[in-house]
Amino acid sequence: MADAAALAPSRIPAARAAVSRVRRIARKAAFAFAVAVIVSPAILVFLWMLSLSLKNELDNLAYPPVFFPRPPTLANFAHVFADNSMGLYFLNSLIVSGFATLIALAVGVPAGYGIARLAAHRTTVLILIARMTPALSFLIPLFTLFQFLGLNNTRTALVVTHLVITVPIVVYIMAGYFETLPRELEEAALIDGGSVWTTFRYVALPLARPGVVVGTILAFIFSWNNFIFGAVLGSRATRTLPAAVYNVLTFEQLAWGPLAAAAIVVTLPVLVLTIFIQKEIVAGITHGGVKGG
Repeated sequence: MADAAALAPSRIPAARAAVSRVRRIARKAAFAFAVAVIVSPAILVFLWMLSLSLKNELDNLAYPPVFFPRPPTLANFAHVFADNSMGLYFLNSLIVSGFATLIALAVGVPAGYGIARLAAHRTTVLILIARMTPALSFLIPLFTLFQFLGLNNTRTALVVTHLVITVPIVVYIMAGYFETLPRELEEAALIDGGSVWTTFRYVALPLARPGVVVGTILAFIFSWNNFIFGAVLGSRATRTLPAAVYNVLTFEQLAWGPLAAAAIVVTLPVLVLTIFIQKEIVAGITHGGVKGG
């Protein structure tokens, strides 16, 4: 009995470690299950869209549905690029989204720094109003303005309209990120004789690189996926990819194969970009969400 009583306390740490291990496994399993529930609809939709793009129209209309193409075909992609000028629309999207993102960075990064250092949080809210306002609210005044300036149906008009999307995103992300940077380094630079501009350029900006990367990626993605501006303000020669997908729809019949192929062409560049730079996105968002880091 004495031996059993002496051994009992020594078993307590092992039991606690086992319970802790079981709890960790349960938390990981619950987290994995939650992620699977949230992500699976999007994955299934993408896989079904990919399946439609690789099948002929007979298989696409078959009942019961045929998920695996037999054999797979790239005819839908060839049809989309041959009959709908997808190469031109891809170039338009690249130019419009690229310039809109670069201009947003040139404007939004210094603006975010100024907002963070002056604690002008109301200004951030005012800027975000432009992002929260429906895009349809901007169409009539912008269309009238571009018509007066002779810029309708041009890439320049699309770049300007996409700034409504990209600038608020960059300003919001950078303002939040600059707030997390220690001010002591900037104060030391100012004491050593540096100006506000040199302090921003050589001290704050290098430290804010992860935030710049996140702002660039998110601004580009939101600009790339915009449909309404390209559909209304773009012409046959200047419309972007999301608006071009609409052209695949016909009045005679709904061709699921070409439509899915066009959707894949629009989705794939952004998807590949996100997969390759996901670590940068997570790191930037995580650092930007910790105040005083």
